[in-house]
Amino acid sequence: MLTLALIILPLLASLLCLLPGKMPLRMMALISSLIIFGVTVYTAVLFTSNAVEGLSFSVWWVKNLGISFAVDMDGISLLLVLMTNFLLPLIILSSFRNEYQNQKAFYSLIFLMQAALIGVFTAMDGFLFYIFWELALIPIYFICLLWGGPQRVRITLKFFLYTLAGSLLMLVGLIFVYLHTPGTHSFAIADLYNASLSDADQNWLFWMFFLAFAVKIPIFPLHTWQPDTYTDAPVQGTMLLSGIMLKMGTYGLLRWLLPVIPVGVDTWKNVAIALSVSGVIYASLMAFVQKDFKRLLAYSSIAHVGLIAAGICSLTILGLQGAVVQMISHGVNVVGLFFIAEIIQRRMKTRQLDELGGIANNAPLFTVLFMMILLGSVALPLTNGFVGEYLLLNGLYQYNVYLAAIAGLTIIFGAVYMLRSYQKIMLGEPHERNHEFTGLHPSEKIVLIAIATVIVLTGIYPKPILDIAGPALENILTHVKPIY
Repeated sequence: MLTLALIILPLLASLLCLLPGKMPLRMMALISSLIIFGVTVYTAVLFTSNAVEGLSFSVWWVKNLGISFAVDMDGISLLLVLMTNFLLPLIILSSFRNEYQNQKAFYSLIFLMQAALIGVFTAMDGFLFYIFWELALIPIYFICLLWGGPQRVRITLKFFLYTLAGSLLMLVGLIFVYLHTPGTHSFAIADLYNASLSDADQNWLFWMFFLAFAVKIPIFPLHTWQPDTYTDAPVQGTMLLSGIMLKMGTYGLLRWLLPVIPVGVDTWKNVAIALSVSGVIYASLMAFVQKDFKRLLAYSSIAHVGLIAAGICSLTILGLQGAVVQMISHGVNVVGLFFIAEIIQRRMKTRQLDELGGIANNAPLFTVLFMMILLGSVALPLTNGFVGEYLLLNGLYQYNVYLAAIAGLTIIFGAVYMLRSYQKIMLGEPHERNHEFTGLHPSEKIVLIAIATVIVLTGIYPKPILDIAGPALENILTHVKPIY
């Protein structure tokens, strides 16, 4: 029932935001998100103490078609729900300095998306997973369309068409697998795992699922919607997209691709890894030439998630462990970096690297926090990024030494373009606009300090994440051919 409660609570918060009331809307949204996070922490405590019987919920939805409303959590789901509900209060708090037209709709859509994201991470029925997958697209579409930049209509339409096309491919694949489940047809995840699929079926089904997840992640060459969308969306929309929503794709690879289509994965994993690693190199090279800091971060995100996808497709336990750790780490880090981009934009009225410089002279605390979050992104030892990337590259090394060497270039490239951007923004000769860079607002301090704290704590002691995810990852590997 707790899993169901974590889906219902954001829905109630979404409705609450639309009701008239005397409490300031921003504060009400923040309090609601903190309550949801508190329930999530309580759920995590129960899970780690093995009191898991209260987490699952299942009732028939359309019994004749074998569709149930079934939600539950294993270690992977719990970690992604915990990440989602940790980031939501920070995303809401980051909006306190912004003025939005129709704030009620803005915050209501954020909570609606939160409910859909939790549904994606906890659904134990294939049809329910698809419903939540599609539902998550609706609020972010309107957030980008209504509060985005001047090119929002064209860019948002492209994003919508890309993701909708991928979703339809997955739906066709799900229905085919459903028709080959044992006994009476069922969308239950256990039945989908045991579907009677021939090798030929699995070969084409792999691409139906992989392409759907690859668009969402995104993986090269299906990434072209991402830089424009991330750049043009309001920063809270970009945080939702980059920090949480793209994890739907990597989660889909783990939960629905590997166990449902193991033969197809084994057949096509070389191609999938090659595409993922190609995206790592391509996105890193594109980041080198960006002048807009927010757009640079968008390409950096493609490089990071390409490495995650490659680690998952390596079918090694270290690769899967690294993928889970890096999903959490990337979510936290990228939200912090995009918020930093907004802080700079808000004060300096520009994100162009050539028009910035010397901010460190006016903002010592911001300088330190920016550096801490940046170092997590470039995988400095004792930060969260190092743990995930080390495990991912180790898993790829076990799979193929040469692919690991090529993928490892992302650490070098990332350090170069991120540190160079930091130098241009924070160091060097002060720009004439620097007198406008005032100290951090209390809400900005809270967001950046919370993110920096998680970066350091996770980097120093990642064991809880690995312990929580371990049994679920081992269970997934029982359905494929593990390579140790």
